[in-house]
Amino acid sequence: MEARVGVSGQEPAVDGGARKFHHQQHQKPSVHQQSPIGTVPQLLAGGIAGAFSKTCTAPLARLTILFQVQGMQSDAAVLGNPSIWTEASRIVNEEGFRAFWKGNLVTIVHRLPYSSVNFYAYDRYKNLLKSIPGLETHKGSTSADIFVHFVGGGLAGITAASATYPLDLVRTRLAAQRNTKYYRGIWHAIHTICRDEGFFGLYKGLGATLLGVGPSIAISFSVYEASKSYWHVRRPDDSPVMVSLASGSLSGIASSTATFPLDLVRRRMQLEGVAGQARVYKTGLFGTFGHIVRSEGLRGLYRGILPEYYKVVPSVGIVFMTYETLKKLLSNGPL
Repeated sequence: MEARVGVSGQEPAVDGGARKFHHQQHQKPSVHQQSPIGTVPQLLAGGIAGAFSKTCTAPLARLTILFQVQGMQSDAAVLGNPSIWTEASRIVNEEGFRAFWKGNLVTIVHRLPYSSVNFYAYDRYKNLLKSIPGLETHKGSTSADIFVHFVGGGLAGITAASATYPLDLVRTRLAAQRNTKYYRGIWHAIHTICRDEGFFGLYKGLGATLLGVGPSIAISFSVYEASKSYWHVRRPDDSPVMVSLASGSLSGIASSTATFPLDLVRRRMQLEGVAGQARVYKTGLFGTFGHIVRSEGLRGLYRGILPEYYKVVPSVGIVFMTYETLKKLLSNGPL
């Protein structure tokens, strides 16, 4: 949930691979003993790594969105459950190969402010939490550190997601367009949404995003730490890079599985009333859940989960490799 990496992510969301990788970024210096780098280079490295990862996995991300919103169409029953290959072939034949990257520009534009707000808010919340009287007396203890990282990361994810949410909504609408182009670009989409749906139209589905931030971070953090510890005990001589990559991928899969229904609901609420179309869901977040279950069954909450799974491993891997490489380069550079 881009409330989906820089990782509070989500990629989460706040994201998929980047959000799941947020705690990894904060823990790397102690593992690799790299030269310290400043805040600006760190933000630059995180932003570039996230943008590069999103670009590489954009085709799978668009397929996920198209499957997620399929149930909103009146002929959804006729469409059935097309395979990933069938939908990918349709995109190439009807829209051209470049259509796999529809909405990717706004995703890239979204990365830097999201990462910046995420890191800045995380440091602020972390310092604020550490100053709480009860935690000051337990400074340095494992339980206090876990509490600070978990709560601080969750609050930072919520803050970053809220601040940059309009860009996430615009990205969904651009990616969900097929042959007919109602929105011609980022600024045209923002202007059109404000004109047709009012300013708060830019925040449709925000509730589902914020509701998923906490569980997403909790699951990805817990699975990542548990799997990494287990791996180190069983195979202590394995490469730290491979351990982090495998643990990050596993945490991403676990987090995506648990929070995917919220992500699907968010996408559908983001598309409510597009181009003046009649609203499908009129009863809020939980009413939308009920509507999907009644009309499509429980499986309807997991439309598009396969391309999401396929995206997790390369996404985490690309973010990890790019971020670490850029950190090394920037730590030795003029910045």
